[in-house]
Amino acid sequence: MFFSLLLIGLLHKYYFTFNYTKTISDKTTEISMKTSSFAAIDFETANNLRNSACSVSIVTVRDNEVEDQSTYLIRPPSRNFEFTYIHGISWEDVSDKPSFGELWPDISAKLRGVKFVAAHNAPFDRSVLYGCCEHYGLIAPSIPFICTVQLARNAWNIFPTKLPDVCRKLRIALNHHDAASDALACANIVLRAINDGRFNLNSDSKCFTQKN
Repeated sequence: MFFSLLLIGLLHKYYFTFNYTKTISDKTTEISMKTSSFAAIDFETANNLRNSACSVSIVTVRDNEVEDQSTYLIRPPSRNFEFTYIHGISWEDVSDKPSFGELWPDISAKLRGVKFVAAHNAPFDRSVLYGCCEHYGLIAPSIPFICTVQLARNAWNIFPTKLPDVCRKLRIALNHHDAASDALACANIVLRAINDGRFNLNSDSKCFTQKN
């Protein structure tokens, strides 16, 4: 009888400790996500070269609220514009605009202190960021990138996963290939995943991408 009561007591203590620890862990994750800061970024390029950024928009999010958005036209190193038909930007639009190198103090300030950067098809945007930094002799920030293509697949099983498809499914406004609209939509995808409880910064490693 004594041993039975002792066993019951131990099991009860283990159950209480396990559930208490799990509750604390869940709350810690929830607090961490709700107080986390991140940025969403979208580049448009003049051509296939990764240093040819002609527009960028950066959205900063803190405490699950969009805090700021900045959008810049960029003068790329070359006059060669092959993708005007996609985004509508031509050399004439950017010939008198700052280069990426000249804008870097502003751009880097927007990325300072964020836990990660989100982008749709993140390997592309990350490679443009690194390509532009390399061209101008700048040190690219060491910040994890999260791909909202992978996030949309993992969180909601959305296929196909082009940005218009994801935004249509989640009812997020989009003017595709406008950097400001694309970056804001990307931020809203992450926010929707957080609010739906479908994104965990510590476990969704498939959403992270490495330098291309």
